[in-house]
Amino acid sequence: MNVQDLENYESDLELQLFREYRDVVSLFTYVVETERRFYLANQVDLQVRSAGGEVFYELRLADVWVWDIYRSNRFVRSVRVVTFKDVNIEELNKQDISLP
Repeated sequence: MNVQDLENYESDLELQLFREYRDVVSLFTYVVETERRFYLANQVDLQVRSAGGEVFYELRLADVWVWDIYRSNRFVRSVRVVTFKDVNIEELNKQDISLP
């Protein structure tokens, strides 16, 4: 496998992932972005925590779809994320998720 084959393979995976996203986005209520992942979820709980003078975020998601090109099953029952970085949570308007 040469570099071009690998790039084509990854491009195909990304296109398949986008198509899956387009097919499932209407099933979810929230879009959640962290520094490492992008999620669709139906339940979101964000708690601000502190320990030793440091502030961090604990994020719990339920009924989740994970944007991950290498994951064979992207549907997950629950996810827990602990991060010191920003977390972005947006509630989807059902009208806003009509994709071509």
